[in-house]
Amino acid sequence: MKGMSCYRIVLATLLVFFVMAIPALAAVGCDLNDPDRDVARFFPDSSGYKTSYVSIDKRGGDTMLKRVEKRLGDRFHGIYETIDVPYTIYEIRKGTQKIGYIHGVNQKGAYGGIQVFVALDTTGRIRSFYIQKMTSQWAKKLRDPKFGRQFVGLTLTDFDSYDPASGKASGKLTEIRNPASEAEQDFRASLRALKKNLILMDEFVYSPEKGRP
Repeated sequence: MKGMSCYRIVLATLLVFFVMAIPALAAVGCDLNDPDRDVARFFPDSSGYKTSYVSIDKRGGDTMLKRVEKRLGDRFHGIYETIDVPYTIYEIRKGTQKIGYIHGVNQKGAYGGIQVFVALDTTGRIRSFYIQKMTSQWAKKLRDPKFGRQFVGLTLTDFDSYDPASGKASGKLTEIRNPASEAEQDFRASLRALKKNLILMDEFVYSPEKGRP
């Protein structure tokens, strides 16, 4: 009986730790590995940056989530896309002037997580596109700066036509070339992540700045 009581205590303790760990597993954020270095690389003329943390549940809850999913053309799912995921926004400054933002998101790829970052000017136009992390044998090709440069100058409007499920698009996105034909799933995942990134930045930053809900 004494042994059984100890067993129950250990089991109960493990259960408590498991329950406590669930929220941590459910909210996977995305930060720059080296913010000082990366900010200087994306914005050579910057003099500093400010970091803020936002989430869908704190900003708009279920209403915002449904709106983001509708704009994305896909449902959120998995540990990378829970409503409480913390998003890190780097506001870039040149003296007292705001000159842009850097923001990243996590995305499920074919073999693991992908971290997709985008540097934007104050109007939401892409200055740089960067895959910080990708678990794939074709990662080198997709992380090549030549691939990222294809997105420079594009805006969220250019991604309105992109369908994450089919990979179909129109307009300027049809000019984007996959540098690794063997990694079509990761190529599509990268585009989905970029579209999601731009939508979230519009929801968190650009629309509020323009007075839109």
